[in-house]
Amino acid sequence: MGLIPEQKITTALRMLAYGAVADQVDEIARMEKSTILKSLMRFCRAIESIYTAEYLRKPTHMDLERLLKKVEIRGFPGMIGSIDSMASFDTWIWHTFFGVPGAQNDPNVLTQSPVFNDILQGRAPKVTYEVSGRMYDGPYYLADDIYLRWSTFVKTVPRPRSAKEKHFGRCQEGCKKDVERCFGILQAHWAIVRGAARLFDVESLRSIMMTCIILHNMMVEDEYDYEAVDEYEPDMMNNSRTHMHNARQNDLIEHQWALKQAVHDNFWTDRHNSEFRTIFDNIPTFPPVE
Repeated sequence: MGLIPEQKITTALRMLAYGAVADQVDEIARMEKSTILKSLMRFCRAIESIYTAEYLRKPTHMDLERLLKKVEIRGFPGMIGSIDSMASFDTWIWHTFFGVPGAQNDPNVLTQSPVFNDILQGRAPKVTYEVSGRMYDGPYYLADDIYLRWSTFVKTVPRPRSAKEKHFGRCQEGCKKDVERCFGILQAHWAIVRGAARLFDVESLRSIMMTCIILHNMMVEDEYDYEAVDEYEPDMMNNSRTHMHNARQNDLIEHQWALKQAVHDNFWTDRHNSEFRTIFDNIPTFPPVE
């Protein structure tokens, strides 16, 4: 009797999820090593060809509306993700780019990536939002200080001095880490990404990574509760592109500081009213004088 499809799919998923090599799976699946590797690559190519259009799509209007609603609660209106991970707050990965040879830093990889092609060709999503009383057009990404000062980036303050700049730096880094945690989740679910995938050739590596990302997005779609209320409190504790970056960064600094002050003022107002009521309730009453 020949091999059934369930056997081949099981071996492929075991290699992806547990990072197992073919020698560790052959006895369980009762398959030859060459058949196991062939089944893995056929599975990856099938997932990639069928589901790429749906699970590695560009954000739709509904997707953008949901993303912008969430990030506005976090104090970053207009932000659609982190440029380092190209993922959103729900850890959905929107863009992948492979094939850059050798050791290269982030800006060099970015210049070879097609991520901003739509913006350069005038097909950027139409997003309008207000920060500290000033209107802005076009979304932006959170970025490290190594990137250029483009209008599509909001970077942290490299050497914060004032309390406002320090507070903004904490908020920017915290929001960026919330997005970039998708790398840890991806590696936890698909252990082949951590090391075993290095045994394959370049094209096989690309197909394996695409498959893991697509399956990761499927899990996000199935498990993430988009209707849940996001409980968030701010931490209590020279060109046109450069001008736009500086202006938006300064406005976001003011916006984050205003959120912090609002929480602080509400705290002391509630405490003052509570103490006043306590004092008023403890005032002794005396009988009327006859």
